[in-house]
Amino acid sequence: MELIDWDDFTRVELRVGTIVEVLDFPEARKPAWRLVVDFGPEIGRRKSSAQITDLYGKEELIGKQVIGVVNFPAKQIGPVRSECLVTGFVRDDGAVVQAVPDKAVENGLKLA
Repeated sequence: MELIDWDDFTRVELRVGTIVEVLDFPEARKPAWRLVVDFGPEIGRRKSSAQITDLYGKEELIGKQVIGVVNFPAKQIGPVRSECLVTGFVRDDGAVVQAVPDKAVENGLKLA
């Protein structure tokens, strides 16, 4: 494990957002959803690709709050331009469990 200092951590913009749209992503190499996440008025809506289909259906994702990195450069993933990274934990079986707040908070709040 590489150690980082506090300044490194504070440069990462981990923000809370609400998933407002979930679309199929048949072009993905690994099963994934195309997400639109609302990070509040300061940041706005961002698109992402998330390999979370093993544990999460489209219907249950709408309205769910997630934690995302919003200050990475955009990344082209097939036809999708990913504008944020939705965070999660990879289990031994490869399934991804989303990192989420345990209580509802205002979209756009930064992880402290």
